[in-house]
Order: sequence, then structure tokens, then C-alpha cells
Amino acid sequence: MTATAIRIIGIDPGLRRTGWGILESDGVRLSYVASGLITSDSEDDLAYRLREIYQGLIEVIAGYKPLEAAVEETFVNKDARATLKLGQARGMALLAPAQRGLRVAEYAPNVIKKTVTGTGHGEKRQIAAMVGFLLPKAKFESADEADALAIAICHASHRGRAQMLAARSTRRETVE
Repeated sequence: MTATAIRIIGIDPGLRRTGWGILESDGVRLSYVASGLITSDSEDDLAYRLREIYQGLIEVIAGYKPLEAAVEETFVNKDARATLKLGQARGMALLAPAQRGLRVAEYAPNVIKKTVTGTGHGEKRQIAAMVGFLLPKAKFESADEADALAIAICHASHRGRAQMLAARSTRRETVE
């Protein structure tokens, strides 16, 4: 990692499969670092499945040492029970990086899709293709990994804009 680059972990939470993807961004260029899946056994009790997600993310964070994290916000679907379980998995995805002291950002699915594909309603296939285009060295084997990398790409894009706006605001205040 160069002195000006930041390492970001993107997390696509799911109770069965939680995707994670790590990239480095220097504000202009993106570089693929790693990606993978954390899985839980559907035969296990919910508490143990959540523990698997949490422990898996803690291990990934400890091993790759990202400085910031981005997590996809939960979408609400017709099955309230499934939405609640996804929310609990998402809780682990928020807790693990927060407990390690990382800055954690959250993005709505349509913001992630629009950032990566140019449209807020991109399909999984389009997202994977654009992730492959933006990170040509990326080796991901699942849609969950591609989505996690897309979340990290989204954060890399939006964090730069937020910093630029903050700098402009600070400059205006000092001029006035």
C-alpha cells in the first residue's frame, strides 16, 4: 500500500454467505487486494451462524488491515422474518469493523449499483462485469464477492467526494 492509498473492505452481508472484498484506493486508481466468502451452516442455531460471520470478518480485518469499511444497507422484502435475519447478519457486518476501530459507511443498494454500473437498477451480471473492468486483477468466484467489491468501489468513490466537499467548506470558512 502506498503512503497515500487507503485500504477499504466492502461487506455484502448475508446469513448464508457474507461476501467481502478489499481494495486500495489512492483517490484516482483502484487496486484489488483480496475477496472471499464467509459461510454459515444453515443447520446451526442463529446465534452460532452470527458468530461465524462475526469471527470470519474479524479474521479478514486482522489479516488484511483495512482502514475503512463499507456495508450494504438492508433492503426490506415481503418476508419479514428473512429481512430480520438479514438485519442480524448485517449487524455483525457493522460490529466487526467498528470493534476494530475502522470508519464504517453504509450505502443503499441502488447507490452502489449506480456508482458501479451507471444505473441504480443494474443486474448482478452487470455488477460483476463492471467490477472485473474496474479491478482487472480481481479474482472473485461468486456474486457475493463481486457485490462486496462493488460496495468497496462505491465507498472509494464517495469518500473522495465527501473529503473534497469538506475541504471546500473549510477553505470557504477561512476566506470569509
